[in-house]
Amino acid sequence: MSDDTLATARPAAEARAGVPPARSLPQRLRGAALPAAVLVALLALPFYVEVFWLRIGLFAMAAAVGALGLTILFGAAGQLSLGHAFFVAVGTYGYAFLSGEEQGHVRGLGLPPLAAAVSATLLAGLCGLLFSPIAGRLRGIYLGIASLGLVFLGHHLLLNARPVTGGYDGRAVEPFSLGGFTFSDASDLILLRVPFGAVESLWYLFLAVTAAATLVARNVLRGRPGRAFRLVRDSEVGAATMGVRVDRTKASAFVLSSMFAGVAGVLTALAFQRAVPDYFDLHLSIDFLAMIIIGGLGSTSGAIAGATFVIALPIVLARYADALPLIVGPGQNGLDASIAAQFVYGALVVAIMLTRPGGLSAMVTAVRDRRARAAPPTPAPTPARDSVRRTP
Repeated sequence: MSDDTLATARPAAEARAGVPPARSLPQRLRGAALPAAVLVALLALPFYVEVFWLRIGLFAMAAAVGALGLTILFGAAGQLSLGHAFFVAVGTYGYAFLSGEEQGHVRGLGLPPLAAAVSATLLAGLCGLLFSPIAGRLRGIYLGIASLGLVFLGHHLLLNARPVTGGYDGRAVEPFSLGGFTFSDASDLILLRVPFGAVESLWYLFLAVTAAATLVARNVLRGRPGRAFRLVRDSEVGAATMGVRVDRTKASAFVLSSMFAGVAGVLTALAFQRAVPDYFDLHLSIDFLAMIIIGGLGSTSGAIAGATFVIALPIVLARYADALPLIVGPGQNGLDASIAAQFVYGALVVAIMLTRPGGLSAMVTAVRDRRARAAPPTPAPTPARDSVRRTP
């Protein structure tokens, strides 16, 4: 068989094998235009929008990092966890304790903020490692119930370990600093006539951390660990037959997810600038589950979209409560904005499970595929140049 025949038959063979055809340069440029535009818009936001919207973005990015960890654990490895709030609390209070100074009855080690953030992340991973033997023996709803105990245990410790946590009133969080620059309102940095306080400067720090976390999660899910997670999720017996060490794979998924939650906890501490125990209850764990279900199980972009929706909805409803029917602001008699938001995304979770289990990610993929089918077919490249070059 000649090279010409091989060159002509290769696209057909790839199409039969399900391999997507190589995209031309204009198609690649069009595909890169949207991410580049989004990146430019995100970088420019502190110069054009109010602090209110930037603060929502900080909370959303902190939640997105935690949701990325849970989508690895539940979406890819199939391990249901209701204890995600516990690991986020470990990150928050770990950073507050390690970087904080002694104030009254509250203690602190006074470490540099970067060292405290890394140590808090590792501490959350260590807690996940300690729980991993239990996670290796259980699965499904049994693992969910077992992990639920972490939330109750953690909340009890947060209220009673007063030298570390500050008890019911919580404790203040030291601002982050890097290379001599402090991410706080005390900074006198002004760019393009915009004073860069804590929120504006943290915006770029959170963007960098969220981008790095997304890259790590995407590489894990697309690489060998992700394939092992999905094998274990689909069939532990089949995964063991394929040479996957099931217990080690489940433990590594739990540790990795805990470290993502630890990073989310550090970001949460910096965004709130205070650590309070009531935030880290069962409701937070359920919020994380809603984020990844709405966004799409196993999808990194879906986890980010779901986290943004769940975090932003109650805050936006509370801001515009006066203009919305049936909804009242905090402290007023009627349907509180936060309760209304829970009704909305609770109903959305049910609707997604019934109609589109893949969530927002599957909806976007379906629209993209429909547009691709509607577009006129791209003519296949002629093999003439290759034929001339290869013909002796």
